[in-house]
Amino acid sequence: MTRSEPGQSTQECEILCVGAGLALHSRFVQRILRRYANFELLLGPQVPNKFSMLQCAMQLQQRGLDIGGAWRVTRALVLQRLVMLDCEQSAPLATITQAMTELAETALDVACQQVQADLDAVHGTPMTDKNERAAFWVVGMGKLGARELNVSSDIDLIYVYSEDGETTGNALGRGRISNHEYFGKAVRGVNQLLADVTEHGFVFRIDLALRPNGNSGPSAVSLGALEEYFMVQGREWERFAWLKSRVVAPCSAVAHSAKALRGVVLPFVFRRYLDYNVFESLRVLHRQIREHANRRSAGRPERANDIKLSRGGIREIEFTVQLLQVVRGGQFPELRTRPTLDALKRLCTAGLMLPATMQVLAQAYVFLRQVEHRIQYLDDQQTHVLPSDDADIDWIAQTMGLANGCLFLAALNTHRETVALEFDRLLGGTDGCKGCDPSKQPSPDIALETLVTQLPPRLRERVAQWQKHPRVLALQDASRNRLVRLLQRTGQMVNDGLASEDAALRMADWMEPLLRRESYLALLIERPQVHARLLRMLGAARWPARYLMKHPGVIDELADASLLEQRFDALQFCAELTQRAQSLHTTGQDDDETLMLLLRRAQNAEMFRILVRDIEGHASVEQVADELSALADAVLDMTSRWCWDRLKNRHIDIPQFAVLAYGKLGGKELGYGSDLDIVFVYDDAHEQASMVYSALVRKLITWLSTKTAEGDLYEIDTALRPNGNSGLLVSTMDAFANYQTQRGSNTAWVWEHQAMTRARCVLGSASVHARFDAVRQAVLCAPRDVHALAQEIVSMRERVRSAHRCPVGKFDIKHSAGGMLDVEFAVQYLVLAHTAQHPSLGSNVGNIGLLERAEAAGLLPTGMGHKAASAYRALRHAQHMARLDEQTTQLDATQLVIEKAAVLALWLCVFGGGQQAQTTQQIL
Repeated sequence: MTRSEPGQSTQECEILCVGAGLALHSRFVQRILRRYANFELLLGPQVPNKFSMLQCAMQLQQRGLDIGGAWRVTRALVLQRLVMLDCEQSAPLATITQAMTELAETALDVACQQVQADLDAVHGTPMTDKNERAAFWVVGMGKLGARELNVSSDIDLIYVYSEDGETTGNALGRGRISNHEYFGKAVRGVNQLLADVTEHGFVFRIDLALRPNGNSGPSAVSLGALEEYFMVQGREWERFAWLKSRVVAPCSAVAHSAKALRGVVLPFVFRRYLDYNVFESLRVLHRQIREHANRRSAGRPERANDIKLSRGGIREIEFTVQLLQVVRGGQFPELRTRPTLDALKRLCTAGLMLPATMQVLAQAYVFLRQVEHRIQYLDDQQTHVLPSDDADIDWIAQTMGLANGCLFLAALNTHRETVALEFDRLLGGTDGCKGCDPSKQPSPDIALETLVTQLPPRLRERVAQWQKHPRVLALQDASRNRLVRLLQRTGQMVNDGLASEDAALRMADWMEPLLRRESYLALLIERPQVHARLLRMLGAARWPARYLMKHPGVIDELADASLLEQRFDALQFCAELTQRAQSLHTTGQDDDETLMLLLRRAQNAEMFRILVRDIEGHASVEQVADELSALADAVLDMTSRWCWDRLKNRHIDIPQFAVLAYGKLGGKELGYGSDLDIVFVYDDAHEQASMVYSALVRKLITWLSTKTAEGDLYEIDTALRPNGNSGLLVSTMDAFANYQTQRGSNTAWVWEHQAMTRARCVLGSASVHARFDAVRQAVLCAPRDVHALAQEIVSMRERVRSAHRCPVGKFDIKHSAGGMLDVEFAVQYLVLAHTAQHPSLGSNVGNIGLLERAEAAGLLPTGMGHKAASAYRALRHAQHMARLDEQTTQLDATQLVIEKAAVLALWLCVFGGGQQAQTTQQIL
């Protein structure tokens, strides 16, 4: 029995015990009450925090305890208070873990200050080459780093200092040592002050096993040595450990966020590309943990109920979360968070976890962590094994609001089974390839040379060349085995009729330049359904294959089971980009280059998702065009926002600026790889407005069109601005209005008014948007000589057709008589000639919608508008499919005859006469 504190009566102990309620069942609480009752009031009545802990420790020192003893007693008092808050007042889990985290942070800060002051007196200040004091960082790992510390947990620490050098020596000029020696002494001093066991116990057990090279490595490592270790020796499991790393002391380092350290750690943890190599590494680590747990419980059945390490335990929740974070965190910085519950929410928001899954895992995590605390409350032991005593089990149940131990065990088993099933689903590879016979799954032991003889003929010939390929020969054994298994599965799918041999050959072409990026092999092995859908994509057309070769990282989008039912959501797209940019800002990584890459990755992913729905037949040509146009609008929106925010000479928060879209973007008929016809205007009277908005436009065009490792966003064409390429890059709204409405000597041509029929304001303040709509309406409703207008448009059409001559016997879907341009020019004429009398034609609803409206307005005979609209739709579809497969859009003249006839009939009706009229008569 622990002795009572001097001056403490037996009666006082009994009074305290009576008030303790459920907390009194804890043997640890009983010991604290017996020994430290005199000190209990020093902590104050509130939830323990940094301030109250410091005050308590200072008062204990004033009562005669040394600094180490004061913090050991403070720890005991904090834990007693937390047991009562948790077990008797149902305090939230976050309250308990936050208090323990703050206890560790405060004690470490005090220890660092004390130890460095003592060392400075003997050895002087550790200096760098820049004649500055070398920084010292105590890096908290695991639950301390994530602010989730257990009540009886050890703390995993890594000590890092900024730079090697030498100390200045003491006041007498003696005692100079290297920085490495100085910080090694600092580590020993901190450990002695906090971890050594004295008559008052310890403050925290300290574990340094996670440092570079483990227990064989130096106790403190320089930043340069840490970076070199990550590059040369860093292992996959260490990335999971460093995921939760955080500078926790001294306070001065925390306040400055230790940017230099963060710059070394983040690239190690989060890779630039999707990183599925970690799956196998985590499987190995998890298997080792399970085997260790099984060995511990051999002959000791009571140890099998380890709520942390056993099946369905806390570790499996953490692994599930961390795996998804590490795989995707390089491209999605919003996933870079340390606390498990916060990470679960972010994974759900990012669409990487279903809301129902997130909910059950979060509930299980809270339940298991609360059980873990109660196990440790009993005797202040660092254990996660359920007690074998029935009274202890019943006590745990009661403190968690359950009537008895049986109900508690039932709830525990339910949570653990839920966790285990979700963990196995993610890591166990149970999401098999749809359509693949499980009995025919690839054997991992076959050699590439043997496999080649078993492949389909054309694939065999292609893969045979790889036997001596330098990239294949350079693969590690694990990656080479993945490659063989992937090829074997591909050959099996071709033989079973689940994929074409063309698709298999294109996949081989796609894989060859990526063989050094082993994560892509890992992805296809880990996600068989992605492999199957990839083969379908590659077999469907040539352009998707080229797109995938240019942007291989997008294939991870194929893993989304709901992909085909989704539609592009511009608001969500912008919100996610904003969140990612904010996440980068918190870590000081939001430079121009990083944000440009962020935009490109997001655009590539969304374009690929649209492409998948297109190829799989889940979106019409019009829907594809609508979504591609909406995507371009959103990219312009985000790019403009970021460029304006980063413009040095901006004078207002919200720019009075607009982006006007023409052509395919203006008509919402954008295709894959289309450039953007855009014009820039502003409506701002500030004296420097011209200079400011010119700088904005130049920056915007640079951000959109610069070629990076992820490609560019869009090719930009500004030739439709007033006065074309000789005009100003950005115009005032007044100048634009005057030019378009024929005021002054410098006015628009007819073809520019044709372009205005498809123009729209895709980005701009409400006032600028309204002014543009008014200008466009004035242009469309302006009085015109309709005969002169018709002649001008027919003349323009003939010039365009003459520039795109088609061979005899061929029909160019776009340029030939009866092609798409005939429809577009006819619609433009109808809009310019008749909007004043028929306002419905002024709406920018696309050529198909406008043809239907023209017929409804009586401008076309009954049925003609509908037939022309159907023909235009068919022509667009034919053009779309030809371009997807990179085929010519010049077809045999015997094709699309009905569609040509409908278009030529439209032309004859609208314009009459001319060469096209003769062609029309011949066809009709």
